[in-house]
Amino acid sequence: MIISIASGKGGTGKTTVATNLAWAVGSDVCLLDCDVEEPNAHLFLKPDFKNTRDCNVHIPEVDLNRCTRCGKCAEICQYKAIAVLPETVLTFPELCHSCGGCFRVCPEDALTRGKRNIGVVEEGRRNGIDFAHGRLRIGEAMAPPLIAEVKSHSRIDGLTIIDAPPGTSCPVITAMRATDFVLLVTEPTPFGLHDLKLAAAAVKVLDIPCGLIINRADLGTNETAYYAHQENIPILMQIPFERRMAKAYSRGKLIVEAFPEWRAKFAHLPAKIAEVIADGEINQTVTRN
Repeated sequence: MIISIASGKGGTGKTTVATNLAWAVGSDVCLLDCDVEEPNAHLFLKPDFKNTRDCNVHIPEVDLNRCTRCGKCAEICQYKAIAVLPETVLTFPELCHSCGGCFRVCPEDALTRGKRNIGVVEEGRRNGIDFAHGRLRIGEAMAPPLIAEVKSHSRIDGLTIIDAPPGTSCPVITAMRATDFVLLVTEPTPFGLHDLKLAAAAVKVLDIPCGLIINRADLGTNETAYYAHQENIPILMQIPFERRMAKAYSRGKLIVEAFPEWRAKFAHLPAKIAEVIADGEINQTVTRN
């Protein structure tokens, strides 16, 4: 099973949930930190890194001796990464999304595939947990290809946990797509509820079952729980706001390590998620029949 942990905003506790869930399950687990602009799961898991490799994307390089300046490559590029001028062709690698359309439409075969580095993927392991994260190159805006590269480390068997980036933009969609379940993490505040609605709408478009964890649950109002009830989003866990947990977090400690009574609660989450998925499949079957 592949579980992506997401939220509409940063600071709700996605990484807290992801790292503690991986540690509580313990074996046959892969944790992938896909917040490639600011990965921080390693600060809590403290894996022993073994491998580092570059992540490159394809960009077009123009052979001006073969190019006739017909302009078809510029016409198909929706990101304006190619500009055809009377005497030359300009490419803008930072705008290229590596879709490959320009290579397919060029009638003179004047384009070759160059490479551009967008970051690195680092792999490690600790206490039976396989770990990988991406580090986006400074100044780079193209996070989705690096996220896809990190996701390629998902386990075929066992449990894969994906720590998604905050927000609801392209990087988040890339992290959530093709997963079995999305675990939304929020806080019971107006900002938390506003962004939770955006995240839930994105999950609905992707047609992925989801559940909710409310962090700092004893703060704010009951509007978040009411919204979850109205939208039929099951609340799988509520984590209270406690000073002792905040202290442990600030020192880079896991909740399940500092407070063993929470280990069973996190370890039971995959079973709860499996029940939600099964109930959803049953309801879909009944609806179709």
